[in-house]
Amino acid sequence: MISGNLSGKTVIELGSMIAAPFATHILNQLGAEVIKIEPPAGETTRKLVRGGPSGSYLAFNRGKRSLCLDMATPAGSEAFRRLVASADIVVQNLSPSAARKLGVTFEACNALNPDIVFCHIKGYGAGPLEEQVASNPIAEAATGVMYYNRPEGKPARMGPSYHDQFAGCYAAIAVLSALMSDGAPERRNIEIGLYETGLHIAARDLLGVELKSQLLGRPEQEPSAEFSMPGYGAYQTADGRWMYLVMLTDEHWRRFCLAVGLEPDPELATLRQRRARRPEVEGAVTQRIMSHDYESLASMLGQAGVGFTEVLPLDRVLATPQARAGDKIASFDFGGYAFHAPDLPVPALLRGEGRAVPPPLLGEHSAEILAELGFDGAEIDELVGSGGAVVSDDRAPLWALPRANKAAE
Repeated sequence: MISGNLSGKTVIELGSMIAAPFATHILNQLGAEVIKIEPPAGETTRKLVRGGPSGSYLAFNRGKRSLCLDMATPAGSEAFRRLVASADIVVQNLSPSAARKLGVTFEACNALNPDIVFCHIKGYGAGPLEEQVASNPIAEAATGVMYYNRPEGKPARMGPSYHDQFAGCYAAIAVLSALMSDGAPERRNIEIGLYETGLHIAARDLLGVELKSQLLGRPEQEPSAEFSMPGYGAYQTADGRWMYLVMLTDEHWRRFCLAVGLEPDPELATLRQRRARRPEVEGAVTQRIMSHDYESLASMLGQAGVGFTEVLPLDRVLATPQARAGDKIASFDFGGYAFHAPDLPVPALLRGEGRAVPPPLLGEHSAEILAELGFDGAEIDELVGSGGAVVSDDRAPLWALPRANKAAE
């Protein structure tokens, strides 16, 4: 029995990569049924790793049903129209031109279902760029984030596609708000710009630059003061592990000195004083951290109430006691491999069952969904035979075998 606050709601997703699939992943975790509509080639993240599904696909598509349609065909388009008529929510991140071409617009869907909640995650919101396509690194570059991230001296993307995931979160929030609203069309027609998402994420830094520029009478290019604070950052321990320290206040500094046996210096008691002598302070912190192995240092800092953690590689993250405590991780098998996926961290609101269901094969549920929409057996066979719909082949390997396995055969 499906539980969760969105139990009984049906979401149609036409999503690729991260933003829309992440939004519907959240809605699915909250209890909604998600039907993922994909083109015959499948969505992009199905083929990013050795010709098969990537971590993004595995993480953000589990528990969904896959309906594979060629919506450029009359039969595929008709199947989509029937589905919209019976659904509650549509979430898509098609380009504006593709959305219009396929009839995946609010106007088209609202004509089929006057109660539909429609969310379009796109590159840009209203403005001169609203027809252009944008991706996560484009949003980083255009909103100031990339300017300060220069690992090799030139601006570079952050790594994880956090702007996509923020846009997915904003989309889920907007959908939930629309479901709680009076149902007016303007509340059900939701548009989330990746660029506008980036602006909102950068608000603290943008306003910080404005403040400093006005105080100093000139542009100030450092958005966040904590990055220049002595004692704030990663330091290596005697046994080669990395510890991240957060010392934002004078009290944090006092506790750190007490924990590691640094003699209190009244000339370094305030942040202003420590900044003025930053190389000296950094050298003292580095030396003290390097003089202890990680476990003994962690014990001392923990007892003193100093903020710290180990900088972990990804392969160790889910093995920690904190990650394993409680009901935080769903385990499932897919394609002959075992996976462990973190759930949305609001356990009291999540669905009770179905969280460990793996992501679907391409077209795995096409036939059963078409039958639910009123297509009879002959019509389904004709639709599949004509290429208007695709059903899964559970015998096909999902990933190309690693060379070591091939050599062993």
